[in-house]
Amino acid sequence: MHYYFKIILFLVVTFANSSHCMGLEPEEVLVIANRNASGSMGIAKYYMEKRKIPDQNLVRLWVADKEGVSRSDFDKKIAGPVKAHIESMDVPWKIRCLVLIYGVPLKVGPPQSNRREAAELENLRERKKKLSDPLNAFDTTDSDAYKTLKNELDEVKNRISRIHKSRKEKGASVDSEISLIMAGDYSLSGWILNPFYLGHTGRKTVIKKEQVLMVSRLDGPSKEIVRRTIDDSLFAEEKGLAGGACFDARWKKPNKKKTSGYGFYDQSIHNIAERLEKAELMPVKLNDTKDLFQDGDCPAAALYCGWYSLANYVDAFEWMPGAVGYHIASSECETLKRKNSRVWCKMMLEDGIAATVGPVGEPYVQAFPVPELFFGFLVDGYLSLAECYLISTPFLSWQMVLVGDPLYRPFKDRADRFRVSTPLPLANQTTAD
Repeated sequence: MHYYFKIILFLVVTFANSSHCMGLEPEEVLVIANRNASGSMGIAKYYMEKRKIPDQNLVRLWVADKEGVSRSDFDKKIAGPVKAHIESMDVPWKIRCLVLIYGVPLKVGPPQSNRREAAELENLRERKKKLSDPLNAFDTTDSDAYKTLKNELDEVKNRISRIHKSRKEKGASVDSEISLIMAGDYSLSGWILNPFYLGHTGRKTVIKKEQVLMVSRLDGPSKEIVRRTIDDSLFAEEKGLAGGACFDARWKKPNKKKTSGYGFYDQSIHNIAERLEKAELMPVKLNDTKDLFQDGDCPAAALYCGWYSLANYVDAFEWMPGAVGYHIASSECETLKRKNSRVWCKMMLEDGIAATVGPVGEPYVQAFPVPELFFGFLVDGYLSLAECYLISTPFLSWQMVLVGDPLYRPFKDRADRFRVSTPLPLANQTTAD
């Protein structure tokens, strides 16, 4: 059987066996707005009207209009009310996707330290001070006494650093965390394997597929921009997404098939560029040098993936209405509103893109959606934006955010044509982690 049909069959079975099915429908979407944020309810109602989402599929939160939220407020004011609303519905199992609207917080912090953790940290800080004072009194750094004291101080500092890192890794995007509100208790330390990610096929995961909800957000620097992304997505879905694809790799494509880490993602960018070019669906521009695309390099850009310019958007694009793209770099969605920030998600939305992806903190490269999976299925036209993201993103309870209309299918008119080669069989790839 041709691999294309194998992968479609696999998806049908996978989604069906987990109370999910292909083709996200409006009645399966739950819209979440913040009554305490100006414009949030208006955008929610505008989107629901445009997509014909039932009135009962609206959750009205009351939470601080800030991009960050404490873990306790997340539990009480966001996750709790959303879960209660779902469970109160006549057919709660029918909700497959959550949409967070402009004004809903973006980042959730770690839980408060318990008494044992707080006491340990306090003891370490006191020990650090007691070691630092006598160390500073030494006239020479060559003595054995100095070296012994210095080694002990370094170990104390390392232990403090590890505690801070562990706490930091218990924070996440609101989006990634809320995808698991139906999963019950789970560890907040680091990430959790996404059972829908195709690279985890056949791998045991802590979370079951039926416990996972798709999550996207309609958000951006301003209310006007958010409405524009909704309108652009609907326009492109009706008329077709025009323009070309721009892919910005850093190196020449390697000869070997199996890669990992940075090489895995760079090769994945090469793979999707080659497949779109071979299918002759749109003009494709591939940059395989360390220099990024520059001003004027990507006119009429419909799709984009590239890396690496940390928190410094390079405006090489004229985005077409409905454009989809993301930049692989740390913390590129750590804010969508701070005025002076140049992170890629915020700047791309300001510049005209309709949908993007990014992390709210340090995600490590293996947390990003795999480009050939995300764009390969998006262009096939069968799956919605949220579904393409779900099967291409390795981790949950982590840092990543999908910004855009989850129902968006920019290439749905091509779904019947079987013109796009699907991503390489997973047997030829290493997993992203």
